Amino acid sequence: MDIIEAIKTRKSIRKFKSDPVPKETIRTILEIACRAPSAENTQPWEFVVASGELLDTMRQKNVEKLRNFVAPPEEMAHLMIERPKGSIFRTRQIEIAKKLFELMDIPRQDLQKRAEWLERGFRYFDAPVAIIIVADKTLPIQGTALDVGSVNQNICLAALAYGLHTCIENQGITYADVVREVARIPDSKRLMAAIAIGYPDWEFPANQVQSEREPIDNIVTWCEI
Repeated sequence: MDIIEAIKTRKSIRKFKSDPVPKETIRTILEIACRAPSAENTQPWEFVVASGELLDTMRQKNVEKLRNFVAPPEEMAHLMIERPKGSIFRTRQIEIAKKLFELMDIPRQDLQKRAEWLERGFRYFDAPVAIIIVADKTLPIQGTALDVGSVNQNICLAALAYGLHTCIENQGITYADVVREVARIPDSKRLMAAIAIGYPDWEFPANQVQSEREPIDNIVTWCEI
């Protein structure tokens, strides 16, 4: 697939087929993704790839905590911060949610359906594979987050060449204690992101959504002499 086409057409997938993804395919995608730029070539990213029964256990434990209203551990408190009310950032968040809920026939007042929708992220959208990106805690969070963002994007774009799709999601690492326990991730590593990856179920209504982007003239300032 042409790189420009991949950038323009990549979207978040919120339900995957159960078809397994070959380990070698994931390995190849990660090898390609690691060509991402990083500050002073530090390459701060590390990957924990979960699948099979181990991933199912993570799903189950995540959902149990969610249903019991268990607060995330302190290290994940930053994921709970909402976008400022009245800001364009909050507006964009609400607009994509409206599109998804409309396609999924989830009325605003239907709390049961909304709760079921929320659980999907904590189940990694039923993907056969979840990639957990971690980085060493000795590294500064700001620069490391930028570098991890680059490798995130590369994973999502490279996946398309193999017929795979993705969803980058914070929900998959919200209960860091679950992920650490099940996947044996040491406390010395910071959980940065989760990526659900697999073959998309195109019959699932929410997978038809293509998010909008702000017109470029609204977000560019040209500085000329």
